[in-house]
Amino acid sequence: MAEELMVQELMAQELGTAAVRAMLVLVCTRMIENTDRLTSADQAVGDGDHGIGMRRGFTAARDKLAETEPATAADAFKAVGTAVMSQTGGASGAVFGTLYRSGATACSGTALDAAAFLAFLDQGLAAVQKRGGAMPGAKTMIDALAPAAEAARAAQADGLAAMMQAASAAAQDGVEASRAMIATTGKARALGERSLGHPDPGAISMQIQLAAMREFISTQG
Repeated sequence: MAEELMVQELMAQELGTAAVRAMLVLVCTRMIENTDRLTSADQAVGDGDHGIGMRRGFTAARDKLAETEPATAADAFKAVGTAVMSQTGGASGAVFGTLYRSGATACSGTALDAAAFLAFLDQGLAAVQKRGGAMPGAKTMIDALAPAAEAARAAQADGLAAMMQAASAAAQDGVEASRAMIATTGKARALGERSLGHPDPGAISMQIQLAAMREFISTQG
């Protein structure tokens, strides 16, 4: 019995290539399901096309995962990033595509473990900031991603499942915090103080993705 519990715990703390692929399919599905929510959020601070763009990009990513069998976890992340970048359009496609493509380099083997997940967040964050020039507090997806990376780092000793839980919760806090921010980049910048009181659509998208990862790993083991 003790040996069986140990095996289950290890399964929950490391995801093989097939599991990573399944996890990313769930991420895509949850993004598609939230099209209307993202559209409504973007109508408050932008031109209302964020939900449609995300649906287009993550539908393409889900289709790509369905038609291919990634050899490694890195291949699965890269497939998502490439599809999102090429099919979403606009700044959102660029930053979320960059997140997954840059983060893919963190997964050097066939599995996703605690160290690889943290590297995915850290490297993805650095690449997105370099590409878009936004910093925390500018009312962008970074306001969910940056606290998620910090929370994952703090929970690393507890393993992958705890890190995903912490990252998801921190991203949700970031979404709520973005309500009090004035947009200083992107289309919402033109609204100035009128963007106050509304959460950032990109931050919501980031939280949905991390919540889907947390949801998936909670079913493992």
